[in-house]
Amino acid sequence: MGLEIGGEVERINGKEVTYHTFVERFMKKNQPVVITGLMDGWRACTDWVMADGQPNLQFFADRFGKSTVQVADCNTREFTDQRRLEMSVLEFVNHWLELLEGKGSNGFTCSTQSLLYLKDWHFVKEYPEYVAYTTPPFFVDDWLNLYLDSHHMHQDSDVHHDNNEIKCSDYRFVYMGAKGTWTPLHADVFRSYSWSANVCGRKRWLFLPPSKCHHIFDRNFKSSVYDVHSDVSETKFPSFHKAVWLECIQEQNEIIFVPSGWYHQVHNLEDTISINHNWFNGCNLSWVWNLLVKDYNEAKEYIEDIREIADDFEGLCQRNLAANTGMNYYTFFIFLTRFSLANLMLLNNLRNGNDGFRSPSKAQHLITNLVSTRKVASRMRSAEAFAGKNQRSCCSVEDLGASSDIRNFLEDPNLLELCMAVSKAYDTINEGEGEVGEDGSTAAGLRDVGFIESCGSRISTPEDLVRMIDGTISNYGSSFLSDISDAETLAI
Repeated sequence: MGLEIGGEVERINGKEVTYHTFVERFMKKNQPVVITGLMDGWRACTDWVMADGQPNLQFFADRFGKSTVQVADCNTREFTDQRRLEMSVLEFVNHWLELLEGKGSNGFTCSTQSLLYLKDWHFVKEYPEYVAYTTPPFFVDDWLNLYLDSHHMHQDSDVHHDNNEIKCSDYRFVYMGAKGTWTPLHADVFRSYSWSANVCGRKRWLFLPPSKCHHIFDRNFKSSVYDVHSDVSETKFPSFHKAVWLECIQEQNEIIFVPSGWYHQVHNLEDTISINHNWFNGCNLSWVWNLLVKDYNEAKEYIEDIREIADDFEGLCQRNLAANTGMNYYTFFIFLTRFSLANLMLLNNLRNGNDGFRSPSKAQHLITNLVSTRKVASRMRSAEAFAGKNQRSCCSVEDLGASSDIRNFLEDPNLLELCMAVSKAYDTINEGEGEVGEDGSTAAGLRDVGFIESCGSRISTPEDLVRMIDGTISNYGSSFLSDISDAETLAI
């Protein structure tokens, strides 16, 4: 039985749409869209592509051949994904060239017919001096990668390993695959947004909205369809035939925006290179927390039978959650705390005496961020993990130390780095309005944190975080915030 295609993904010219319009039409409504006109001037579009539009594989072999990358064998399933191999970029390019020339085995265990797809290459982190592209303004409000540029998500040595720093450092990737390579049906990590830019080649995307995703799960909602083009079992997936899909053919130099929670399967129709980011911000922050709650409940249910004999049952649940999902309640809370402090420090630095803000548009972004964070933190307050005994046993020593005294957060030089990165992102969005430079006076202004310290000496629970946001914002007064539309939604 064929798939039912109910429509195509909308297309827009990115040069004709404002940031505000994009947020309202696509981010907040959580709708996919194909965008043209945003890849002009990218170095990747010249260095990585030959005159005939094919990938310049020799360039990668010569320039980046020694890099070690993860490669998916598209012909071999392993659990819910494709089997992964590790090889150098040079070895991957040689395999691709042999496939094109039909020469036979390249020495790896996979057969000569195996289609290998290079995925999740942390190119930006590995080659920071080689600026292959510039993140389009629609996507620079990227809390995840801004944070990871200055902080590790995990301080726990059981989860974070310095010798594997590149592999856990960010969510900016390069993908490379020959015609016929593909990615199985999935929803993105953390239920983040993603954007994917085709440097060369063409892709076919199939999308299923979150409201219809129950059709691709089994009767117990434990496993989902792997390949929509395979012979899907009607016994195991009884309502799969009811799924109605959106389709999209993505061309060279087009970017696709993938919203939170949309399941999608992607096939390369030609030899293809793409740049992909996973990211989240205030618009989809609740999706991240919802996934953590869901995965936590599953992790807890899986080991419920040892609750009575486990010395630290909650800690075990949180460690399993971090291993399976990439974050747990504590790392997410510390992330929210640091990001909130950065926003509050920037907001204070924008004050123009008693006359409001030097840049109302940037202040609007910062207030909106705090509103979103406060909403999620309020929902986190009831979590069992933040009970005193559980938190002391589960949270890393570093994070416990930071949260026990707010000055430990504020005196961390990495927090200033995060502030500057967030400020630069909103300057990009606002085209330089209220730009904050990196001179000494700005750093001094950002270090003026007495207004935060006056609202409490510690941030060790979501309740503390809500109190800090409310207390700090209330110090401004309603007249000071009169030009900021989201300010009234905070408890001031």
